[in-house]
Amino acid sequence: MRAKSVVYTRQRKKKIFRLAKGSYATKKNHWRMVIQQVERSLNYAYTGRKDNKANFRTLWIVRLNAAVREEGISYNRFIFGLKKANVAIDRKMLAEIAVNDNTAFKQLVEVVKAA
Repeated sequence: MRAKSVVYTRQRKKKIFRLAKGSYATKKNHWRMVIQQVERSLNYAYTGRKDNKANFRTLWIVRLNAAVREEGISYNRFIFGLKKANVAIDRKMLAEIAVNDNTAFKQLVEVVKAA
């Protein structure tokens, strides 16, 4: 008797159909279209995760620039001064300090101005 691969094929297809859930028109229920849609969606998801990192870095820099300009110094002078003063804090933490802890940020700016 011939062995059939029905169970495995159905499992594999179900997994991919689940990923296509919520897609428009035939992209959610026709096998050929589903494969194309899922592949495309996963590609966009992958590049989106990479883009996200750049977007957040841009956001932190914008927040830092705004906070530093209130203290009368430019962003690039601030970063240069931090490097000169050997203060190793990344932009994410600096932006967090600038938004939430104003007094600590002012002290950092003083350290930069001294350097």
